[in-house]
Amino acid sequence: MRTAGEETVASCPQCGVDIRTDKRFTIWCAACDWNVDPQGPGEEKRGLDRARRRAAQRYGERLFTELRGGGAGGEGSGGRRTVSGSLAYALALAVHGVTLALAAVGVWGLVAGWGGLGMVFGVFFLALAWSLRPRLYRLSDDDRVLSRGEAPELYALIDEVAAAMGTRGVDAVVVDVDANAGVTHLGLRGRLLTIGLPLWEVLSPQQRIALLGHELGHFTHGDTRQGMVVGTAWRSLSTWLYYVQPMPDPNVVQAVTNLACVPLRLLITGVMALLDLLTAQSSQRCEYLADAAAARIGSTEGAVGLMDRFLVTDSVVTTLQRETNGRRMRGRGQASGQGADDLWEVLAAHMDSIPESEYERQRRVGALRGHSVDASHPPTHLRRRLLLDGTPVPALVTADTVRSERIAGELADLRGTLAREVVRDGYGNV
Repeated sequence: MRTAGEETVASCPQCGVDIRTDKRFTIWCAACDWNVDPQGPGEEKRGLDRARRRAAQRYGERLFTELRGGGAGGEGSGGRRTVSGSLAYALALAVHGVTLALAAVGVWGLVAGWGGLGMVFGVFFLALAWSLRPRLYRLSDDDRVLSRGEAPELYALIDEVAAAMGTRGVDAVVVDVDANAGVTHLGLRGRLLTIGLPLWEVLSPQQRIALLGHELGHFTHGDTRQGMVVGTAWRSLSTWLYYVQPMPDPNVVQAVTNLACVPLRLLITGVMALLDLLTAQSSQRCEYLADAAAARIGSTEGAVGLMDRFLVTDSVVTTLQRETNGRRMRGRGQASGQGADDLWEVLAAHMDSIPESEYERQRRVGALRGHSVDASHPPTHLRRRLLLDGTPVPALVTADTVRSERIAGELADLRGTLAREVVRDGYGNV
């Protein structure tokens, strides 16, 4: 084995060809895939999450073939209601109907049992119905919100992306420390964009625009799972499931209660699985269409680069954990978060230094494992291939150096605050 700087040159023990790779990353052979996935697939998740991932991979592969062949499902079809989508809405309304029925029973208990024990019965059912009510997303005191007045250039960019897509922008932007981004409805009519600073910091300007195009694409293509009816029903079912979870280390009475809750728990899990199955294919289609929007708005190159960054988000997490733990062990920032000024620069520098060989390895591992961002997304390697198989398109929206610097200036205070908190508390605890 020969080493020059960060580059390592060795012979593949399986096929004998020279392997050139960065010694900071896994040594593998591109010719025969030796050691491409040394850790293996790991322990498979169980239960509903496993079913969701399998459905995501199955539908993702099917839709990839359909969209690649130019079949139904072009960019304009995402908002069309399908039979499964209509059934999902009906099931979600039934879930909300149960909540309404509980509220009605509670009111009846109060009225019929006024002044007696029946009032306890009524109050219980009213409290249960209140906890299961459809809850729209509201901003909390813990959310780091950037207003239009604080970040006019960022909002102007979002509005430009939205206009190019034929939709409107967002009403609020929240910045957090997750290596991700997302959109959701805010109240009845509002829109919220959440930007994970660790992801934003490692993207190029065009990749950021592609990210904005992708996220706003969920609004333009009518993602059922993120809609108010189905989304709130899923949260109600999750609350139900929380209530009937078995109590750990039960005594005799608790053991009997756990046993009595088994049928209800199975019923709730079955309804959640059915709701997930009914929305899986439309959700997968929306992801592919949002990717197409990302390419159209931020260029094919920007959208493909974004896919590559998604493949190595584990490196984002690992780097932040290493940096924050190291600084805390050295006594920097344990109390006040001092010494965090260059945290995001160190993260971006590390991500920029990842060699192409590591990206290619992650792509192959993703194909082997069926990697996806989460259980609701199609396999990342298929999303990337679909973008590359199409005709490359230039960006409709661009960000020059001046614009990028203005946006960075608007984020500067939050960058510093979040960096100090991450160093002080450790990544994953903020």
